Amino acid sequence: MQIKIFLCAITLLSVWGCQSDEMADLVIYNANIYAVDTTYQEATTIAIKDGLILKIGSESDIEKLSDENTERINADGKFVMPGFIEGHGHYSGLGYSLINLNFLQSKSWEDIVDAVAKRATEVKPGQWIIGRGWHQEKWDSIPKQNMYNYPFHYTLSDVSPDNPVLLYHASGHSVYANKKAMDLAGITKETSNPVGGEIVRNSDGDAIGVFEERAMGVFKNKYQEYLASLDKGQLDSIWYSAIQLAEKECISKGITSFQDAGSSFEELDKYEKLAIDGNMKVRLWAMARHPANELEGKVGNYKKINVGNRFYTCNAIKSEVDGALGAFGAWLLEPYSDKPGFKGQNTTDIYDVKKIADIAIANDMQFCVHAIGDRANRVVLDIYEGVLGQHPDKKDIRWRIEHAQHLSPDDIPRFAKNKIIASMQGIHCTSDAPFVVKRLGTDRSRLGAYAWRSLLDNGVIVANGTDAPVEDVDPLKSFYASVTRRREDSGLVFFSEQKMTREEAIYSYTLGNAFAAFEDGYKGSLRAGKVADLVILSNDLVKCTDDEILKTKVLYTITDGKVRFKAE
Repeated sequence: MQIKIFLCAITLLSVWGCQSDEMADLVIYNANIYAVDTTYQEATTIAIKDGLILKIGSESDIEKLSDENTERINADGKFVMPGFIEGHGHYSGLGYSLINLNFLQSKSWEDIVDAVAKRATEVKPGQWIIGRGWHQEKWDSIPKQNMYNYPFHYTLSDVSPDNPVLLYHASGHSVYANKKAMDLAGITKETSNPVGGEIVRNSDGDAIGVFEERAMGVFKNKYQEYLASLDKGQLDSIWYSAIQLAEKECISKGITSFQDAGSSFEELDKYEKLAIDGNMKVRLWAMARHPANELEGKVGNYKKINVGNRFYTCNAIKSEVDGALGAFGAWLLEPYSDKPGFKGQNTTDIYDVKKIADIAIANDMQFCVHAIGDRANRVVLDIYEGVLGQHPDKKDIRWRIEHAQHLSPDDIPRFAKNKIIASMQGIHCTSDAPFVVKRLGTDRSRLGAYAWRSLLDNGVIVANGTDAPVEDVDPLKSFYASVTRRREDSGLVFFSEQKMTREEAIYSYTLGNAFAAFEDGYKGSLRAGKVADLVILSNDLVKCTDDEILKTKVLYTITDGKVRFKAE
C-alpha cells in the first residue's frame, strides 16, 4: 500500500512538474491574429514561453497554459502580426543620423545653411561638422547659382569658416563640402576626377562643393586623421550611443529585426560582443563590407550565425556596382534624360565584384550587391548567372540585388530564373517619384522603375525596407508606399499598376525578409516554435483604408517574448 501511495505521489509530482514547465511567461489574448503563412480558425490568443511561441489557439485553450506568474496582455481586438523586419538599412548610420545634423525634412538650401551656422557656434574651431539627408530634388526652391540643382558652396563656407563641413546626400552617394574641408583635402582646379566619381565644377572649373560617388573619397584621409586625434574611448562611447538610439527608434516603430547593409570588420566585432553580452533588443543580420583584397582569407572569420540567442548573424557580403539616381550615380543603359550623354557611374570594378562573388561561394555566404540603374542590374545578373553556372550544386544560395530600382523589362524574368532576391525599399518609390521621370523619361519609368508587380508576377521574392537613414525607418510609411505608390504630401501616384497587395506587402516586410536571410525557419511568421517577435498595431493592415495605414500606431513591440515598447 505504501509503495502504491509513493508511486502515485511521484506521478502527481511529475504531472505538476510538466504543467509548471509548460506554463506560459506571457499570454496575449483577445487578439486579431495575422500569422502571415497560415490561418488559425477562431484563434485569438498567443502563449509565449522562453522567448518562443508556445501555442496559438482560442482563449480557453491557452488558459490552461497560464498561472499566477504569467504576464497577460489584452490586445483588445487589435491587429497582432510578426514584428517588422527592416530588410535593408544601415544600423549605425541610423544611429549617427540621430546624433549628427539631419536634413531629411529640410525644404531648402537656406534651411541647411542655417542649421550648419547654428552648429558652428556650438563646436570648437577645427571640429568637423557632419550631416546627412539633403536632397536637391526635394527642396521647395533652388538658389539661382547652381549646377544640376546643386547650389554653390559659398553661403555654406561663409557660415563655417573655421570648421570643415561634410553633408552627405540622403542616398549617401554624394557629399557637400565647405571651403575649409576642400582646402584640407587639397582640392584645386587641377584635382582630377577619380574613376567612378565626379567633382562637380562650375564653368570656370572650380569645385562648387559637391562630390559624387567615388569622388567623396578625397576627404577620407583628412577625416580619418581627425578621428585618430580623438580619444578611442570617446569614439566607442559615441558609437554605442548611436546604436542605442537606433535600437530605440526601431523598437518604437515595431521593428524587431534589422538587416544591416554593410559593416566593417571592426563594427561586426562590436555587434557580436553586444549579442554575446545580451545587450541587443533588436535582432541584427549583417553584411560584411570590404574590398575584395581585404575580404579574401579574412571574411570567413567573421561568419557568425545565431549568436546570443539568435540576436546576431553575419552570413553575407556586400558590394556595389553603381551609385544613386538622385546623385546621377545610377548606371544606365541609355543616358539620363536631364543630363544628356551621361550614363551614370560604375563605382566598383567589375573584376573585383566577380572576385567577391567567388569569395562568397568559397565561404558559403550570401552575396548582396547594390545595383540601382538598369545597366547595373544587368551586369550583376550576368555575374550571378556566371557564378551559378560554375556551381550547379548550389541550389539555394539566396543571393540578392540590393535596391533593383530601375530595370530593363527584359531582365525581370532573369531574377526568377536564377532565384535572385530583389531587396527593394517601398518608400524609395514615392520619395523619388517627383524626379524619376525627369531623370529617366516616361517610358523607362513606367516599365522598369520600382517594378514590384512585374517582379512578383514572375515569381520573384521581393524583400522590403527603407534604406535608413536614407529614409525614415518607419515600416508603416514604406508599407503605405508599397500598396498605394502615392505620396503622403501631394497625393502624386507613381504608376500604380506596379503596386503590391496588402498581403504581399506584409509578407515582404516579415517572412519575405526572413527568407532573404535564411531565417524563415524561426521567424517572420506566427507559429509555435518560432521566436516570439511580434507587434500589436492599432489598425488591421489588411482591412483598413489606405488613409488609416498612416494613422496606425504601434501599441506593443515584443522581441524574444519580452515587451520592449508599449505606447503611452
